[in-house]
Amino acid sequence: MLCLCIFLTLCLSAVYSQFPRACTTESAFRTKICCPAWKNAGPCGSRAGRGRCRNMIVFQPFAAGQVPQYDDDRLGWPRHYYDSTCECFENYSGFNCGSCKYGYFGEKCDQKKIVIRREIRELSFLEQKRFFSYLALAKTTKSKDFVILSTGDRHHRDTYRFVDASIYDVFAWIHYYSMKPILINSTFDSTHNYAHQGPAFPGWHRLGLVSLEREIQLMTGDKDFALPYYDWRGEKNCSICTNDFVGDNDVQGILNPYSHFSGWRCICSGFNYPDAYCPFASEEFQMERLQRKPGANPQSNRLPSFKDVEDTLKWGNFDTPPYNNEAKQSFRNALEGFLRASDGMTLERNMHNLVHIYLGGTMSQVAISSNDPVFVLHHGFIDKIYEAWIHKYNGTPDTYPENEELGQGPNECSTPYFPCYRNKDLLRKSTYFGYKYSTYQGL
Repeated sequence: MLCLCIFLTLCLSAVYSQFPRACTTESAFRTKICCPAWKNAGPCGSRAGRGRCRNMIVFQPFAAGQVPQYDDDRLGWPRHYYDSTCECFENYSGFNCGSCKYGYFGEKCDQKKIVIRREIRELSFLEQKRFFSYLALAKTTKSKDFVILSTGDRHHRDTYRFVDASIYDVFAWIHYYSMKPILINSTFDSTHNYAHQGPAFPGWHRLGLVSLEREIQLMTGDKDFALPYYDWRGEKNCSICTNDFVGDNDVQGILNPYSHFSGWRCICSGFNYPDAYCPFASEEFQMERLQRKPGANPQSNRLPSFKDVEDTLKWGNFDTPPYNNEAKQSFRNALEGFLRASDGMTLERNMHNLVHIYLGGTMSQVAISSNDPVFVLHHGFIDKIYEAWIHKYNGTPDTYPENEELGQGPNECSTPYFPCYRNKDLLRKSTYFGYKYSTYQGL
């Protein structure tokens, strides 16, 4: 991870996060145009009919005259850095329309393909080894398309720089970046972020998984690759926390040296200050080692049960006012784990949140939790429950509620993905994005 030494000396005003390397030039920031050329076909592949460069419409969640004075570079996606971006046609996608929409392949992006995500213990020995080797490759392969943002002072734009990162570290950084407290009127509000505690939660994480899945497919040339998941329902302990799977650990939480991930370091760890974005992200600064302590926290020493999942799926309202961690009778809030699913009224840790706390170590530090590959397996199962709800209640983008949670409105771009994916458009059946789930233990 070599520093690109691209410093923002411009006075910038709102962010993308998964920054395309081609758009981190002085010219791109000065003109606020991110419309890279695709091959020799012009900006956004326009001469090949793949897309066009257009002024990006910001889907403002606030009524006229009610817009707060915010300083946060992620709100109002993507106007902070770019006014003009690529609009891709048909099944083309990507920051330069040089890629295909999720679920499509081929030179003309006209080949639809659905991969099947299976429970990790359903995989054969060779399939498991392939998964772990692909993760290791993603952890060590520099992303050719994207760089990450680093600063020790979010208040001062002239401290911003862009840094190379591996494919997996870009994935981990996106979660970290979206979790940072929102900056409004020069004050940090830690009760709000862009990926949690609101209706965007399941769709935001769905987009993260499908983007990682596609990056691995492209990196390896394996179009059949699908991320596995971990069905933790009713387990007395973490059955995959062994060296055959995600790794055993000692009493201090250090992974066994013979495990697949014992040498992994956690990007953006150790300096989780609200006014910083991953301030030491280059190789010269070694990050914390990956850690895990399943069942060690006496306040959360169990995993969710089969009944917890059944109760979560009985709530037909996708989300309810006030559309945050206090929402009652809300599928989203029960799934996220702020609500007791059995009664839909009692606020308590369960489901998604309970698993993070139970696994301990890196996973219990939610901002950097995506550094642990068990995060991918856990959220794969959360996404499967989300998919079961969509099928049960015929969920569509119209199901997504109007709300005033920052960054989580139905027509706002999911932070910080590029190109824009509106939050409501992530409430679709998984086959739309090119995958589906196996049936395992009745779900």
